[in-house]
Order: sequence, then structure tokens, then C-alpha cells
Amino acid sequence: MNNNELYVSLDIGTSTIKVIVGEMTDDSLNIIGVGNVPSEGLKKGSIVDIDQTVRSIKKAFEQAERMVGFSLKKAIVGVNGNYIHIQDTNGVVAVSSENKEIHTEDVRRVMEAAQVVSIPNEQIIVDVIPRQFIVDGRDEITDPKKMLGVRLEVEGTLITGSKTILHNLLRCVERAGVEITDICLQPLAAGSVALSTDEKNLGVALIDIGGGSSTIAVFENGHLLATKVVPLGGENITKDLSIGLRTSTEEAERIKKQYGHAYYAGSSPEEEFEVSVIGTDQKQTFKQSEIAAIIEARVEEILQFAAEELVRMGIRDLPGGFVLTGGTAGLTGVLDLAKEMFSSNVRLASPNYIGVREPQYMTAVGLIQFACSNAKIQGRKVGFKMPSEAVQEVAASHQEEFSAPKKRQQKPKKEKQESKMKKLFNFFWE
Repeated sequence: MNNNELYVSLDIGTSTIKVIVGEMTDDSLNIIGVGNVPSEGLKKGSIVDIDQTVRSIKKAFEQAERMVGFSLKKAIVGVNGNYIHIQDTNGVVAVSSENKEIHTEDVRRVMEAAQVVSIPNEQIIVDVIPRQFIVDGRDEITDPKKMLGVRLEVEGTLITGSKTILHNLLRCVERAGVEITDICLQPLAAGSVALSTDEKNLGVALIDIGGGSSTIAVFENGHLLATKVVPLGGENITKDLSIGLRTSTEEAERIKKQYGHAYYAGSSPEEEFEVSVIGTDQKQTFKQSEIAAIIEARVEEILQFAAEELVRMGIRDLPGGFVLTGGTAGLTGVLDLAKEMFSSNVRLASPNYIGVREPQYMTAVGLIQFACSNAKIQGRKVGFKMPSEAVQEVAASHQEEFSAPKKRQQKPKKEKQESKMKKLFNFFWE
């Protein structure tokens, strides 16, 4: 393994917590470590028990550490769309250098200027995403660095979130012993990988069906227009099966994954399987078509809620169609049902990386891609170099990727640097 820049993402979901470790080489991402553990302490996308959430985060990191063979102490953290507000913003500054060449410092100042807006007391700025930079009236610039100009402007999207919810998130990650290098909105992250440029320009709805909740995000003219969270997901399907089959939650989850079908018309009336009846030693036989009726009803409800939210957003036409992602979206039959319900072009998106080629990893992979791209424009650092001792250890034990985790190394004292993360931590804990 080369000593390239490493990036770690943390996707805290209701049903699972995922940690992805990626190595960036010439703008190409290589996944080298994955942690995926059941999530405890969250309900419907919100943290309800900090101690349980902290334990789950630690387990996910330990699992990823076993794969890469060294300690992980930093991460890009995803924020879901709960209680998130999106609005347009802009900033203007004069270029500071004598030769009028635009530097990273100028970009940083104009991004800070875009954050000088009035927001409600219960909200805090999570991020500003630049849509375009303008240099002396010349617009549609994606990266103004090294250009010559007198006046630098930015037009962007201001993302604000609930202080309380963000505080709980930061507190959990901090107590797990992880330093946050960046915070990203999950729908933006997922969209950066799941959607094509044409889809985002034409107008597309990204529906991320997770375990405890589903997120609807609309992109238009290349940028995020709106997002909404629906408190329904795969866990509701599992609960429905548990009740309908009179079995335990664990057994219902197994049946869903092994025999589940979300499109009744495409299910098999011949395929049979046995289910343990809860509270007894007995087993009962069911057909796939019988559980398909249960699953289809719940998935149909989730998609119907998504359609209603689009109407509330004022969305009438989506030439780019619908893109499904998330763990539950990968269930057999979901895509067929969505095509029938939306009467539009619908596809399923999964990351195209070895080891994470399932829809459930879309957000975690997207966090790395999006944060890396955004930080590069703004001159921020969200990755880190592998410790030199770890490079030697990994090279020596390359054949033992899945051995016990190495003892955590002491972190070298990091350089002090101003960032949006420092401001967030100062707000909560100073």
C-alpha cells in the first residue's frame, strides 16, 4: 500500500453504522477498509441514546481497523436531512494579493462572507456549497484559484441544521474518540456518486430508502434543490413480517433478506420456506407470494410518501426521472414496483467499488467523494497520511488483513488550523 492520502467516512444510520476507508490516488478512489455494524441508540434517523450510539460507532471503527491494520482517528461525518434547511446565499470580497491572482485565502474569505446571513436561533450553519464563482463578472467558474481578478463572488447553497441534533451527533463522535474533519449533508454526498451530471441538470429525485427512514432529495440545474426525510424504511418491513408471520424480529429480517420480494406480480407462488413461530418450537410454512403481499404494501407506502413530498416541494416534472439507493432499495422487486408507481424512468444506483457494490454503501462512499472534491476547491484538508509505522506494519502483514486490530498508536500533535469544524466545536463546548 502506498502512502497516499487516506479518507475515512462515518455514516450513522438507524439500522447500521458504516465506516469506509478510502485511498485517493490521482483523483481515483480505492476502498481499503469497511466497517458495518448494527446500529443501536437511534430511531427514525435521530439519536435517542448517546451511550449506545457511541458503542456502535466504536464497533464500526474497530471493524474497519481490522481490515486496514492501523488505528483510525479521523472521519468525515454525514448528517441526514432531518431538520435541515436549504437556502441560497452569496458572498463578495476583493482579491487581496498585489498581483491580483486569486489564492486559497481569497476563496476561504468569500466562503465565509457567504455565511454572514440571518438564521433562526435554534439553527446553526452546517455548510456552504458553492454553485459557481464569479470573477470580475465572469460567471460559471467552478474553481477560481490562480485566476486574475479584482472582485471575487460566490453563489452557493447554505445548509443549516438544528443545534440540538447536531450537538448530539458531534458529542457521540467525539466520545467515540474520533476527530471530525468535515461534516457533509448525506443526500448531497449520495447524489455526488449516485447521479450523473445530466440527471442533476435535467431534474431528478434521489430516494434513499434506509433502515429507519427514507430521504428524498431533488436536484435541478446541477444542484440540490430540496430534501425531506420520511420516517419509514426497511425496519418497518421487518416489523410487518414479524407480526404477519408471528415470528421474532431476527427471523423476520432473515426471511426478508433471503426470500423477500417487494413486487407481488413478480414473486413466486411455488417457492416455500419454513418460519419459526415465536414462543414455540413449531415451524410454519409460507410461500414467497404471501410475504410479497406484506412487503409490497409497505414499500408502496414509502414510495407514496415520497411522491407526496415531491408535490409539497412543488415538483411537477422530473425529466431525469427517479434514482433509488439505500439498503432497502436493493430488495428484490423494489425497482419494479417503483417503475409501476411512478410511470417514469427509474433506476437503482450502487457504488462501483470493490467491496462496497451494494446500495447500502452509497452514502458512505459519497461522503468521501463529495468532501474531497469540496475541500479541494476551498483549500481545506479532510484526509490524512498513513502513519509511517503503520505503512511498515501493513506491508509486513499484508496477508493478515483480517487479523486482530493493532494496538492504537499515539497521535502526533496536530497542527492548529482554522476550519468550519473548529467553529462548530467552539460553539458547543467553549
